[in-house]
Amino acid sequence: MGGSLMAPPVALIHGFATSTERTWREPGWFDLLKDARRRAVGIDLLGHGEAPKPTEPEAYDDLVTPVLERFPDSPADVIGYSLGAHTALGLAMSYPERVNRLVLAAIGRNVVDFGDSRPLEGNVEARFESLITAPGNDSEALRACLARERRPFTVEQLGKVQAPCLIVIGSEDFAGPPEPLADALTNATIKTIPGIDHFGLPKQFGFIDAALEFIDAVPQWD
Repeated sequence: MGGSLMAPPVALIHGFATSTERTWREPGWFDLLKDARRRAVGIDLLGHGEAPKPTEPEAYDDLVTPVLERFPDSPADVIGYSLGAHTALGLAMSYPERVNRLVLAAIGRNVVDFGDSRPLEGNVEARFESLITAPGNDSEALRACLARERRPFTVEQLGKVQAPCLIVIGSEDFAGPPEPLADALTNATIKTIPGIDHFGLPKQFGFIDAALEFIDAVPQWD
């Protein structure tokens, strides 16, 4: 069932070292949401895209507040990818009245605090480095963002999320498995995209279809 003009807006929050333009507009998310008669609001994270780009790591300790400054006035469905999904979770915990439904992409066990940590594999670190230095990026700002104090969420914190959640993750994503995150949330389902890694997810039709169906924004062309 497609959306309507009275349906909630959709806030799109991209991942680290990318932007609204690259993560959402280029793969066609904005066009599909328009066809579903849904208002899409793309929000660039601090240090990314059109957002301010401070170069001090402590400036990135709070990524939620800058997102809220551009967030729709009415409760929204939120789709977040990677760092954007982590930020969306923080928003849903602190401001549950602002979030209607929540799609969390390319996160899983990596955002849950179990009192341990897993170092990234070398090829993942190299991929992030290539993103930092990609044309159009402010590498100094992105390195500052990467150097911020990173805080996984506790199970108790995640229990504060009230919105229904869909977790979408590729089967080859280092952020997985998704079950520890889903188990910590009060109302979460999982969609796994076979053979896909962390970086390729936003362009996958399996992700797009699952997300749009979850927020009742499937385009109607007839």
